[in-house]
Amino acid sequence: MADVRPLPGLRYTATADLAALVTPPYDVIAPEAQARYYERHADNIIRLELGRDLPGDDALDNRYTRAAVTFAEWRLRGVLAQDVPSFYLYEQRFAVAGTTYARGGLLARVRLEPWDAGVILPHERTLSKPKDDRLKLLRACAANLSPILALYDDPKGDVSRGLARARKGKPTLELVDDEGEEHRLWLVRDAALTARLASLFGGRQLYIADGHHRYETALAYRDEVLELRRELGPDDAANFVLMALCAVDDPGLVVLPTHRLVRVAAAERLAALDATLTPWFEAEALDTAVGADGWVARLAAAGAVGKHTAAMVLVRAAGATLLRLHSAGQAAMATMGGEAADGERRSAAWRALDVTVAHELILDRALGIDAAAVRTGEQVTYTRDAGAAALAVQRGEASLALLLNPTPPTQVRDVARAGDRMPQKSTYFYPKLLTGLVINPLW
Repeated sequence: MADVRPLPGLRYTATADLAALVTPPYDVIAPEAQARYYERHADNIIRLELGRDLPGDDALDNRYTRAAVTFAEWRLRGVLAQDVPSFYLYEQRFAVAGTTYARGGLLARVRLEPWDAGVILPHERTLSKPKDDRLKLLRACAANLSPILALYDDPKGDVSRGLARARKGKPTLELVDDEGEEHRLWLVRDAALTARLASLFGGRQLYIADGHHRYETALAYRDEVLELRRELGPDDAANFVLMALCAVDDPGLVVLPTHRLVRVAAAERLAALDATLTPWFEAEALDTAVGADGWVARLAAAGAVGKHTAAMVLVRAAGATLLRLHSAGQAAMATMGGEAADGERRSAAWRALDVTVAHELILDRALGIDAAAVRTGEQVTYTRDAGAAALAVQRGEASLALLLNPTPPTQVRDVARAGDRMPQKSTYFYPKLLTGLVINPLW
């Protein structure tokens, strides 16, 4: 199954300044944050991860070619230095809603496998634009700058015990980021221990949690290298990608909800919404005085009762309603979704998702906003802030909002195992892994 190996990671040598050198991954960096990282330090990883477009850019001088030049200069100047092959134990300490968590992971090279091999499984679909961007950067730098987050099952705790034995003494690196979150890294270089850790993954599947675009980009890059060389040895670095491996049942594995804002919907559909939803949902009016935080708390409690009963909060200008799927709604879900991309019927795991119920019964069946319309981004947008969602409805910026519970990691795994894909924006694993902590060279 999964082929997990140590890597000769490239790391910053100025460890005392490390917090000024790293960033989040490219897909969560807003333009103002990009500018801030540029100003923070001349050697900040932003110059590789998300370089600036400049007037006059062309095929020979652009942000990708500049990243390649900068990357080479940093290695020559000793800004980056390469380790002997090592595993890296990565721990993030953070707080959500007043609760402190610690999420552990193993940074490693993982052999690339096609989806149909069943070794590494996705849970969502990808878009062409981000893949094109990442492929250009990968061609230029020949390195993975940021890790993919992947999950694995560890029901007997074998891997967690192995990692606990490896994580001894003071961390090699420690830093606190802009959000006050702590990042710690331990290097594991002992040959016997790295071999033992690698062997623990030999019979396991991996489930992509965050980084589907980077994974498919790595597959495309490997195929390009193979075509150019006409031959690629099994141990060639191009056959591997950088991953942070985390157990599905790690208590620090936090998923945040992503709420839906319906910006535009047909007036007649909105007028008939209550009557349309009655055959599928039990409805409970919520106290407007408690506000969005109170509604989210009530939703969390409702979601904890009944393992396969979906729950969500419908927010309109007149107030908020808790919706819980009843038996007739579950029967209706059995007919939803048509066929998956491979022609198979949608899985039970897919039908059990709260986000699937929201998309199929409320957006599609009740409001007439199908999957194609959702993908355009014109009618439905997203936010992780329930208060902001409610405020948008009150201000008339949205017709309604759907507040959702987070998708549990076990459901992500089950959908991936079933060969299905979740609706877009179904998961947000928090916090993001840092970019620039360890770089995986593909040579």
